Amino acid sequence: MQTPIRVITLVTTLALCAATVGAAQKPQTRKGFWIALGFGWGSADVTCDGCTGSREGGGTGHIRLGGTLNQKLLLGGDITAWAKDENGATASLGNVSFIAQYYPMEQGGLFLKGGAGFSSIMLENGGNTASGESFGLSAGVGYDIRVGRNISITPIADFLFGGSRNLQYSGATVLSGVGMNVFTVGLGVTFH
Repeated sequence: MQTPIRVITLVTTLALCAATVGAAQKPQTRKGFWIALGFGWGSADVTCDGCTGSREGGGTGHIRLGGTLNQKLLLGGDITAWAKDENGATASLGNVSFIAQYYPMEQGGLFLKGGAGFSSIMLENGGNTASGESFGLSAGVGYDIRVGRNISITPIADFLFGGSRNLQYSGATVLSGVGMNVFTVGLGVTFH
C-alpha cells in the first residue's frame, strides 16, 4: 500500500512544480477537438447479494475525447477501466460515459468532470468469463498543465460508480445484485 501512496505523492509534487513553470509560459486555450490518454492506480470495491466487498488496488487507464463548446466547457466521451490479475484470475471494471468537463476559470487548468453512461464488470478465470453491465456514473477533478501550444500533462482523480446487475456465465446467472465503485488517480497527456 505504501508504494502507490509514494507514487501519487511524487506525481502530484512534480505536477505542481510543472504547473508553476508552465503557467507562466503557455496560455490555457481550448478549441476544437481534444483527446486525453492516461494511466494510474485505483482502489475498487465490488459487492453482491449475500456477500461483502473489500477494497482492492489495481491498475487503471483512461481515454477521453470530444469537442470544445467554449473556453469553459468541453463535451465528449470517457472510457475509464480498472483491472487486477491475481493467481491467474482477472477482474476488470469500467465505465463508458458521456461527460461534461467544466473549467471554472477560463484561463485556468483546473477542471471538474461529470458523466453518465454504463458500467461493466468482468471476472475471468482459466478461460471462463462472467460479466454484466449496468448504468454508470463518473465524477472527477483534474488539472491541465500546459507544456506545449496544444499539449498538457494532466493529473486526474476520478470516482466511478456502477449500479446493481447480475453476472452471467454461458447465459446463467452466477452472481446477483453486483455493484461496484472505483476511486482512481492517474496522470495523462491531453491534446487540445
